[in-house]
Amino acid sequence: MKIFQSLGLLFALCSVAPISTVAFTTTTPSTTSMMTQRLSTSSSSSLHIAGVQEAWTAYNDALEANPLLVKSVTASVILGAADVTGQAIERAQPESDVTELDIARTVRFAFFGLVLQAPWNHFYYNFLDGAIPPTEEPFTPTTGIKVVIDQFVQAPIFTVLIFAFLGLLEGKTTETIKKQLDEDYADTMVANWKLWVPATVVNLAFVPPILRVLYLNCVFFFWSIFLSLKLNNKDENEIEA
Repeated sequence: MKIFQSLGLLFALCSVAPISTVAFTTTTPSTTSMMTQRLSTSSSSSLHIAGVQEAWTAYNDALEANPLLVKSVTASVILGAADVTGQAIERAQPESDVTELDIARTVRFAFFGLVLQAPWNHFYYNFLDGAIPPTEEPFTPTTGIKVVIDQFVQAPIFTVLIFAFLGLLEGKTTETIKKQLDEDYADTMVANWKLWVPATVVNLAFVPPILRVLYLNCVFFFWSIFLSLKLNNKDENEIEA
């Protein structure tokens, strides 16, 4: 936290510095107007920085006090926003005849983030770091082992859970879910590794343990767009058939 406070102070000082320079120049109507404008801009920038810093501090305090709850709510918001983005991309396609937001679909993704994605990763990373403690150096054999476990043990299992969970929420039968897994699972895992192997290296090597799920949620925003488009485009094709 001291690092973020120091950065905030540095930015604030930089934004105020031009004001001190102007204050000692000879004032004319034009320079007075410029000084007023710069004062207003600098004050606004300082307030913005202070507001962001205050919000970040409050988030971290809440995260330390109620880690599971904060991670779950954060994931719910991010995944809901990801589905809204995915639907906007779908509606922008020339061949699309969809004109309205499917709120039920967005709620399903938000609910998935709230009750499965965040809790799963919260307990999973606690277990992983407990079994294999983090190292001080970012790139070590320990980090490599954890990346392999994450992407080639955990990820395949969790991907099956994603298909099953969202499918059941949508009202699909187990037979339909199994068929979708048979058709899409392999391609989904290949896409998963292209994104998540490097993302997981960064997460395990550089991100503090308390912020790992937040980082994961930010990356998951883009992954959720992919899942939203893939799963729902598949559904539309089945309906047309």
